[in-house]
Amino acid sequence: MKNLKKLVDKFRINGEVREIKPIDGGLINHTYKVTTDGDAPDYILQSKNSSIFLNVPAMMDNIVKVTEHIRKKVEKEGGDPDREVMQIVLTDDGKPYVQDENGEYWTMAVFIPDTVSYEVATTPELARKGGEGIGKFQRYLEDLTEPLYPTIEGFHDLAYRFGQWDDTLKNAIPERKEEAKKEIEWVEARRKKMEDFWKLVEEGKLPKRVTHNDTKLSNILFDKDGNVLCVIDLDTVMSNTPLADFGDAIRSFANTGAEDDQNLDNVDLDVAKYEAYRDGYLSQTADMLNETEKDYLSFAPQYITYEQVMRFLMDYLQGDTYYKTLYPKHNLVRTRAQMKLMESMEEKI
Repeated sequence: MKNLKKLVDKFRINGEVREIKPIDGGLINHTYKVTTDGDAPDYILQSKNSSIFLNVPAMMDNIVKVTEHIRKKVEKEGGDPDREVMQIVLTDDGKPYVQDENGEYWTMAVFIPDTVSYEVATTPELARKGGEGIGKFQRYLEDLTEPLYPTIEGFHDLAYRFGQWDDTLKNAIPERKEEAKKEIEWVEARRKKMEDFWKLVEEGKLPKRVTHNDTKLSNILFDKDGNVLCVIDLDTVMSNTPLADFGDAIRSFANTGAEDDQNLDNVDLDVAKYEAYRDGYLSQTADMLNETEKDYLSFAPQYITYEQVMRFLMDYLQGDTYYKTLYPKHNLVRTRAQMKLMESMEEKI
C-alpha cells in the first residue's frame, strides 16, 4: 500500500491517512476506500481503465463540469451538496487525476457516509426511487451548455452500431453465422423501425442532453430512510438522448430473469416496475422533455435492448472478443435472453 499512499498524498485531502482498503465490485476500475483519523472525511481512490476510457483527462473534465453544475443546483434548492453530489478531489497542481509511474490514471472523491445502495430493484417502490434519481440527475443538468467529451465512441448510437453490424456480418465466423441465422434475421426484421427512431435523434426532434449512460440501480446512493441522495459512477457521462438512460434502466430494473438466463421462461418484463420507474422519472423530468421525447419514452426500452442484442450477437459472431464468457455459447445465450425481453416489451408496453 506504500505506492497507494504516495498517490493519495498528491491529492488535497484533509486529515492523516489511517488505512487504505480495496472495495470489491468494480468490473472496470480498481477502487479503494481511504480512511482518515479524527473528524476528517474519508475518501474513495480509484484507478481508471485507460484501455476502455481512452482519454481519461477529458473524461475527468466531463465529471468536474457535471458535479460542479449539480452542486450549484443543490445549493440553490437548499439541499446538502456534501451528500447530494459527488465531490471530486483535486491534486496539489489543480488536476482531477494523478498519473503513476506506469502511466495509469488515479482519481479521488470524498466518501459519502451513512448511505445505502441496492443491486436489484426488488419492489416497484424501489424502482420508482431509481427513476426519481436518474430523472433528478438529468433535470439538474438540463441547462449545462458546455460541451462534453464522448467518453466511449458510439455508445448507444444506433447509426454507429449498424455500421459495426454490417461489418460483422461480412467477416463473421461462418459456422457461427450459420448457427445464429434466426437471430440475425430477428435483428434485420426490426432494423427499419430502429433506423426510423434514430433519424429523430439525428434530426434533433429527440434532442441530445447530458446523460449518465450506465443507469443500473447500484449507481444511485440512498440515505438510510430510503431517499435518493445522488448518482455516482460518472465515467460514462456524455451527451445523448435521455431516452437511452430511461431505456437502459428499464432493461435492468424490470427484467424478471437474468441478462444471460438460459431458461427463457424466466425472462419477462415486470410491468409494475416499468410503470413505477416511469412515474418516478417523469416526476422529475415532465417539464424538461418535449412532446416527441414523451411520445417515444415507451419505445426507449426496446431501443436499448435491441442494441444489446446486437452487441452480444456481434461478439458471438466475431469469436467472443469483447465480453467475458463462461462457456462457448455464452454470448448466444445472452442474445436470446435479450431477444425474449424485447419481445415482452413489444407485447406489453
